Amino acid sequence: MLGALSAGRLLLPSGTPESGGPHHSGPPGSATAGAGRPTPAGAPDGYRLRPMAGETSRSGPGASPPHPEVAFTLSAGHREVFLTFDDGPHPRHTPEILRILHRHGARATFFVLGENAVAFPGLLQVIADEGHAVGNHTWSHPQLTTLPPDAVRSELGRTSSLIEDVLGSAPDLARAPYGAWDDPSLSICNDLGMSPVGWAVDSRDWTTPGAAAIADTVLDEVRPGAIVLSHDGGGERAQTVRALEWYLPRLLDDGFRPLRIEP
Repeated sequence: MLGALSAGRLLLPSGTPESGGPHHSGPPGSATAGAGRPTPAGAPDGYRLRPMAGETSRSGPGASPPHPEVAFTLSAGHREVFLTFDDGPHPRHTPEILRILHRHGARATFFVLGENAVAFPGLLQVIADEGHAVGNHTWSHPQLTTLPPDAVRSELGRTSSLIEDVLGSAPDLARAPYGAWDDPSLSICNDLGMSPVGWAVDSRDWTTPGAAAIADTVLDEVRPGAIVLSHDGGGERAQTVRALEWYLPRLLDDGFRPLRIEP
């Protein structure tokens, strides 16, 4: 499916670094990567089956390096940039992010989890109605490279089916949890009609370093054609929302055009 993704924009060399260094926030399989299962009732984040700490870890046991077939940066027109948000939809943070994007006329791509989307299908429709792309981030956020093929197909296939049921068409973009793809999971992704997407700029919002730090990371590392990773779910994302309010108008002032990823 890389051919489909590159039909409108050619992929830059696959060796493009993703964020300037290793990530150290609980590698897949660590205690933080799947710790805690809050009950569905109660707190606003209670619908989540678990937090998604360590979302972007590529160091430590079980982590995988960037795969050469995955898009990390897209060649584009004049100063285009691609904002992406993972782990939603979230009943509070996703609408907040959508309002900011709408206010500035920006487009983005949302990689959703099936277990969250099934709880809030209306948010999928709102995302699409606002002109954003909806991508597949698996059903329950496992590390695909640790699963047998049938389980990988179930994780991706169930989420694609749900998105198709809600929006009328299946997604053509997918992002693996932790960014971890291997040949078998990429083959299944291709079989399901999706192109794999990584990121070139990691906002590191999953470390909750503060809104200013998140905004500074994006503004310091962004470049034309970059895919920027942030999160609208999987944890408390108020810092992400505040950071977006800060850096998005500055990106626009600098001449960047935030667009959705087109297959």
